This record gives sequence, structure tokens and C-alpha cells, in this order.
Amino acid sequence: MRDVAKQILERAAGQGFALAGFASAEPSRHAEAVRRWVAEGKHGAMQWIENHLDVRLDLDKLLPGAKSVIAVCDAYASEGQRGKGTEGQSEEAEWPASGFHSTPQPLSPSAPAPKGRVARYAWGDDYHKVLKKRLHRLADTLAADHPEASFRTAVDTAPALERELAARAGLGWQGKNTMLIHPRHGSYTLLGLIATTLELPTSEHLHDVQIEPPHSAWDLPATDHCANCTRCIEACPTDAIAAEGYAIDATRCVSYLTIEHREVVAEEFHAGFGVWGAGCDICQEVCPYNTIGERNPLPIHERYDPGPRKLDEGLDLLDVLSWTAEDRARVFRGSALKRIKLDMIRRNALIALGNALAEEDRTAWRDAVRRCLEDDSKLVATTAQQVWNRLADASA
Repeated sequence: MRDVAKQILERAAGQGFALAGFASAEPSRHAEAVRRWVAEGKHGAMQWIENHLDVRLDLDKLLPGAKSVIAVCDAYASEGQRGKGTEGQSEEAEWPASGFHSTPQPLSPSAPAPKGRVARYAWGDDYHKVLKKRLHRLADTLAADHPEASFRTAVDTAPALERELAARAGLGWQGKNTMLIHPRHGSYTLLGLIATTLELPTSEHLHDVQIEPPHSAWDLPATDHCANCTRCIEACPTDAIAAEGYAIDATRCVSYLTIEHREVVAEEFHAGFGVWGAGCDICQEVCPYNTIGERNPLPIHERYDPGPRKLDEGLDLLDVLSWTAEDRARVFRGSALKRIKLDMIRRNALIALGNALAEEDRTAWRDAVRRCLEDDSKLVATTAQQVWNRLADASA
């Protein structure tokens, strides 16, 4: 089956995937920890994680007779963009990695309206669609090559533990921030899986197989290289990463709170938002392996680079507060951010604007918050009151 495995790698490369590898389809090695994490409610409102949990932990329940997994990844955020901050400046120019100073530092008098930062994975087109389309083509090709076998794809939408399986396939290890980290390329990657009833050799048995351009990932072991590093744990602005690492409390994570949480955000997390409007990259920005990844960039699919939405430049917070449903639909059309409802993105903008006001009191910004106190959306009005009270307390 080595020749079959090499052919699959070649076909994956032909579909533009940055890396690919193979793992056995054995049940999760971390089932007990995952069940405990869910039982403690650390998945928050992401009910789909709890639903079909048994399937998520055992691929045989997703695809009966599954023997192997083909794991692939796309890279996102180009080399120049990874270090790019709001307004195209370096992170240190006005905002730190968290977007919030513990000690206020005034913005320059000519500073423009604040921008809400957007996580890099969402700058381009929706990765679910971009990756899934090519993954389906790969699976269809393999099904034609091997009509005796079955294939099932998963791109963050089917119940499967993508990161654990990708790590088994040699594409990296799960770091202390739970992201999949490759020792040369870092963690700015998106994952896809194909479960199959074909019995394929695992990546560790294919170390001598080379695909041009360089495509296989297992020439370096996918063992844990985090060692004693705690940068992601220390940098997380809401203490969402467990003190010992390797677990996230989603209910505290800025990415979860801005994208998945559909209700009022507890005030204890407001400062941690910084100026993030959608998602958060802090734990990746401080990871030394992403610095290494800058020197060893993977090819990036053109649809992951920013398009006309210009989300790499951030969202104008004042504009977002006045968005209509049509405005939201226009900006988020074709984006992974379309799951953020109108009142949610306006809520996020209010919290970020409150943090900007904590840095510099601007009349126009304060007036924008005041106008939202009587908003028709209960979520927006309640958040505006939270922000208003926090500003009042700070000036008292």
C-alpha cells in the first residue's frame, strides 16, 4: 500500500493542500479528558460538540469499518500579513498583542476611529467551503480509484477530533493552547480529514516518501515541542488556557465569546477583548513556532488572502455600531464570520470601543456608546450599559 499512499499524497498536492499525512482510525486516545471537558461545560454553548460525542471519539461510528485517516491542511495568513496589526502598523506601534494596555497610553491626536481586529483565518473566504470543495474532489477521485472502499470527509462540520487525528498523521502536535503546531511551519493552518475503509500505512512508516514540491510533514517528529514554554498561557487576556496548558475553557476564550456566544458577555471579560471584533490570535501571535513559520512559509490558497472585504485592516467600530442587516450581510458574505449575528457584532464593537475609550476619551466614541443605550436590540442596549458603567467607574 506504499504506492497507494504515495499516489494519495500526490493527488492531495494536486488539490493544493499544503501538507498531508496518514493515521490509523483508532478511537481517540483522549476520550476520558474530552468527556470530562464536556461534562464541566467548558464547551459553552457549542452544543454540537456534545451532540454525537460518541461519534466524535470513534471514527468507526462516523464511517463503519474505517481503518485509516487522510489528514490534510491549508495554510492561511501570508508571511507579510502574519505580523500586520491594525492600520497596517506593527503591533507595538499603538496596541500590544492583546490590543489593550494595562497602563493607558494615549493615542496620537490624529488617530483615526478605532478598528476592531479580525482573526487571520477569517480574512479571506470561508475556509469550510474553500477546503471542503477540494477535499470532496480528492475523496471523489480516491473513490473512483478504489471503488471497493468507502470515504467520508470532515471539515470542522462532521463530528471528528481533527487536531488529534492530524497530530497522529504527523502534521504537528497539539500545543498548550490546543492548536495544532508544526515545528517548522507553526499553527496558522486549517484542517480537513478523509476517513476511509482503506488500510493505509501511517505517516511514521512513510518517512522516506518524498513528494515534489515538498509536501509530507513527517520528516520531523510530531512530538510535543512546547517544553517549558508558557507564552500562550501568560498572554491569554482572559485566562482561558489551563494553567498547565493543553486545555481551553471556551467560555472564557475571546474567540468563542466574539463568535459563538450569543448572549451578554460578562463584564469580567470586557478588558480582555482589547480591540478584537471577531476572533482572537493572541495565543498564536506569541507562539515562537509561528516566528519560525515566518521563515518557512507554506503555500497559501489565494482565497484565504484578504479580498474586497479588507478584513485584514479591521472593522471600523463606529461603522459597525450603525450597521443594518444588509451591511452585515454585505461585509460577511462568503466569510466564515457570517455566523456572527448582527446584534453580536455590534455587541463586540461596543466592548472594543469601550476599551479604546479607556485609552483615550473621545467625544464621538463616547456619543456612539450613549446612542446604543436605547437600542432596539436588548443585547446591544445591555452591552452599551455595561460599557457605560465601566467608563463611569473608571472616571469616578
